[in-house]
Amino acid sequence: MKRYFLISTCIIAISFAGFTQKNVTPPPAAKSSFEKAFGGASKVKWEREGADYEVNFVQNGQEMSAVYNSKGALKETETEISASDLPAAASEYVKQHYKGKIKETAKITKANGEVNYEVNINGNDVMFDSNGKHLKDVKEPKD
Repeated sequence: MKRYFLISTCIIAISFAGFTQKNVTPPPAAKSSFEKAFGGASKVKWEREGADYEVNFVQNGQEMSAVYNSKGALKETETEISASDLPAAASEYVKQHYKGKIKETAKITKANGEVNYEVNINGNDVMFDSNGKHLKDVKEPKD
């Protein structure tokens, strides 16, 4: 019985480690691309994001993140912004459809130059295009 308990405990521990992939070591290509693009960044922390690698950091006093694939190609950057920097249509949508306080707002720039905005409110990430048109709501996963 003790043996089965030990085995199941090990399986649970390994599974948990697989889901919480924070502070991982990125592939050299991703790390090199990041260092070239964001030299001088501080508070650098890498995590897995599916098959990709997300790096959270501070650049020139601004909180940012970037997503790289394992070959070092930048997929997107996310820059924390003030709610007042959102497009007017996005601000109006949030006011009409949500009660509560905005937790965070960010500008997301894809590798192809496409810009989106993200508003975190009431446990949802509300996504908008560059003009402030509502795209979708994404429920935040529980940690």
